[in-house]
Amino acid sequence: MELTKNAFLEGQTLLIDKPLGWSSFQALNAVKWTLRRALSLKKIKVGHAGTLDPLATGLLIICTGKSTKTIPELQGMEKEYTGTFFLGATTPSYDLETPVDATYPTEHITPELLDAAVKAFTGEILQQPPVFSALKKEGKRLYEYARKGTPVDIPKRAVHIAEFELTRVALPEIDFRVRCSKGTYIRSLAHEFGRALGSGAYLAALKRTKIGPYDVNKAIPPDQFRALFRDAGFNFSSGSGEGD
Repeated sequence: MELTKNAFLEGQTLLIDKPLGWSSFQALNAVKWTLRRALSLKKIKVGHAGTLDPLATGLLIICTGKSTKTIPELQGMEKEYTGTFFLGATTPSYDLETPVDATYPTEHITPELLDAAVKAFTGEILQQPPVFSALKKEGKRLYEYARKGTPVDIPKRAVHIAEFELTRVALPEIDFRVRCSKGTYIRSLAHEFGRALGSGAYLAALKRTKIGPYDVNKAIPPDQFRALFRDAGFNFSSGSGEGD
């Protein structure tokens, strides 16, 4: 990576490993703050190619300068995720953002039942996005309806699951790897997978490992991105914080 003002203004594609608990905006803002302070820039165009929930970790592609024009193409690329489903319970948000609202039996779940469920969710499927999401309906985010307890009709949409495999089964936990199309909600996959098993499930952990040819193994956390500049001898001008 060329650590020069012209390089970032002309355009760079940065692979950032988003930490747990950070929003995508926070990660983007941390990178932007580093660039502005280290390179003495009053402003620089920066954008990310696909949001990750705060409870998810992993690959976040951040583009600078003229490379921001490639963001729509990057967003359309196939993605890969790994994570953990927790079986025998559900939450309204389909993940750990909200508390458990119901519990279900898991004693009946067999390897054969798991295999059948995996096959049912491989290929082209219709998926209902979670109500706790940033999708808009009539000008409002779905999570705004959810937090007020307002019922809302969410139409299903077609997504493609290219690969779906269970990498560890230790009930009530199941680890998985999924390769899927743009617009796939892994939280919804967890919820629907649990229902297909005659039980319930929610997403307990999630990591985005790939976007197209880009791999999280080549990504760095925001603090390491900043350290690249410090180690190269850049001085950070004083400022009031990362939100500047």
